[in-house]
Amino acid sequence: MLEADMLSAPGIAHGFFGRKGGVSTGAYASLNCGPGSDDAPEAIAENRRRATAALAPDLQLASVYQIHSPKAVAVTRVREMSERPQADAMVTATPGIALSILTADCAPVLFADPNARVIGAAHAGWKGAIGGVI
Repeated sequence: MLEADMLSAPGIAHGFFGRKGGVSTGAYASLNCGPGSDDAPEAIAENRRRATAALAPDLQLASVYQIHSPKAVAVTRVREMSERPQADAMVTATPGIALSILTADCAPVLFADPNARVIGAAHAGWKGAIGGVI
């Protein structure tokens, strides 16, 4: 069973996922959610669906094409994988949208303002961190 490492934040579903619980095979045998990889698109889609369902079944997953930058975008709708904006941070106040950041040796940073009902996520590699992505 796929499980998110959940932290305490009342009213805000969030978590960090590892490699277990995915359908990818071969070199990508894991919960590979990276659309920029050479993994099978249908495996990536299923892995993303599983990760999203582990948080909350009714969420839509938004992501960006990460470029190691300080660039942030506001998300008001979920885009197709081919339409993802180039950025390293996202913010949304739109209910039903989950934000996805992928990391290897970079840091994932999550933000939340429960009073304003705004969430954010950043991919903080050294370039983006120095540039101010956080």
